Amino acid sequence: MSGLQCLASENIWFDKQRYDEAEKRFYEGVNGPSTQSSSHAGDQELVSRMKSLELENQTLYKVVETMRAALQKLETRVAVLEKTPATAAVPCAKAAPVKQVENGDDDDDDDDIDLFGSDDDDEEAARIKQERVDAYAAKKSKKPTLIAKSSILLDVKPWDDETDMAQLEQCVRSVQMDGLLWGASKLVPVGYGIKKLQINCVVEDDKVGTDILEEEITKFEDFVQSVDVAAFNKI
Repeated sequence: MSGLQCLASENIWFDKQRYDEAEKRFYEGVNGPSTQSSSHAGDQELVSRMKSLELENQTLYKVVETMRAALQKLETRVAVLEKTPATAAVPCAKAAPVKQVENGDDDDDDDDIDLFGSDDDDEEAARIKQERVDAYAAKKSKKPTLIAKSSILLDVKPWDDETDMAQLEQCVRSVQMDGLLWGASKLVPVGYGIKKLQINCVVEDDKVGTDILEEEITKFEDFVQSVDVAAFNKI
């Protein structure tokens, strides 16, 4: 047996510490850092969480203190309001007059109290109401009534070109009635030397109508052949 074979069969390690260190590094490379490193990182995380909890605790403490101060103020105000009389809470309220009863005359005092109001008050209210109605009616009656009017343009045609148009216009304007006002006029050529009279008038709708105007103008049959409404406009 050679010397190398003898060493291989021996169970004694002459450099065991070196091999242990190599084995430790091998397992650290496979399984990650050692338990000691993990423990150190866990301690740092725990310290960080504790600091965070302390800050949160301080914030909550401030909130609780603020709420406690507000609650104390509210309790103080409620206590003041409970001690204040009802009449002081409503400055505008007036205390009802208290009628003293002397010598036990309760019946007489009850007779003096009018629970439903007197007839005189009703009469006064009715009188005031009637005065207001009368004043409104008088004011309304003084307002001017709106009169509906219309502007009418008439075409008055003669018989022929020999008709005296000046005389024809005189006949038309001679028609007078309440609510009728004649306006401007002009002669408009029709054809073959014939001209028609175009005349404007303003009428009150309730008093004068186009039928009446046509009837009155056509009475001058020596000059007027026909009458037509050329334009009709409400004013």
